[in-house]
Parts: sequence; structure tokens; C-alpha cells
Amino acid sequence: MWLIVGLGNPGPKYELTRHNYGFLVVDELARRLGKLVRTPECQSLTCQGVIEGIPVLLAKPQTFMNISGVAVASLTAKHPIVSPAQVLVISDDLALPFGRLRIRREGSAGGHNGLKSIIEKLGTQSFPRLRLGIAPDHPMADTRDYVLGTFTRSEQAELPATIDRAADAATVLFTRGIEAAMADFN
Repeated sequence: MWLIVGLGNPGPKYELTRHNYGFLVVDELARRLGKLVRTPECQSLTCQGVIEGIPVLLAKPQTFMNISGVAVASLTAKHPIVSPAQVLVISDDLALPFGRLRIRREGSAGGHNGLKSIIEKLGTQSFPRLRLGIAPDHPMADTRDYVLGTFTRSEQAELPATIDRAADAATVLFTRGIEAAMADFN
């Protein structure tokens, strides 16, 4: 089984913010299964399904971004997740231009507090991640306000295609392998 974790913050206040990009991709994967991510467990909302023959658990931690690792560690302990290499974390990334995707086998948190929390709680950096670009095309004074801000009109226009592409990338990653996903989407 693969655990697919979209990072974000719970509640309507954060629903369409840049920091909730990971939630939006997980919701798209669930939509493709004809399901909703709404079963409460392990401080997350989840749903299970099978994508191209691979069992998956889709999760949106409800712990707020900075302590996402608490929920992820709890889910990996509860479900048959063989190793952190079967935990795909989907998150926003301020270092990538809007719309760019970057898939990595492992790595540091890169300043992302959600990834930092997951690394701390899993005790490893060795889990794949799908990073979704949100970098502005201009200098910004406050990164916190920016990531917790809503998408601009032009970003909103591109968002459905970008979310669809990210869901495709996640599917390729756990069905054909990380090398294929990196070759097709990086």
C-alpha cells in the first residue's frame, strides 16, 4: 500500500490558499476514484482506493502544516506501509515557479515546515515528494502571508491543469516508479 499525503491546513479559511496545494492534488486523486477524502483517522481525513492496481491511502493531515509529521507517523504505524519509500508527500514549494513540478526520491525539508515535521517524525529524509511550484514572479516582503494567501486570478485559471498534471505525476510515481515520474514530469 502507498500512503499519498497532501499537505495543507484544515478549515475553510485556508481552503484555496497556496499552502493547501497538496490537499487539492489529493482531492483530485480521490475524485478520479469517485471518492472524497473525508474519513477521520489519525488526525487526518483519508480515503482508500486502488489506482491502476495499486492500493493507496489518500490523506490530508488535519494537524496544521507545521506538525504534519504527527499525522503521517500515526498513519504509517496503523496501515501496512512497508517503508517510508512508500509515502509520497505532495507539498507547495516557494523555490519553484508557479505550475512547475519537481519529483525527488528524498531530500531535506528545504525550509518547508510540513516536510521538516514529517522528516522528524519518520526519522528519515528517504521518502519521495512531489513539490508544486508557487513562487511569485516578483519579490515578496512576507512569505507567510504569501503562502497563506489565495491564488491570483491568473494562477486560478492555470490551477485545474496544474492539479491534473500533478495527479498524473503522482500516479506515474507509484505505478511506474520514481525514475519514470522524474523523466516525464521534472
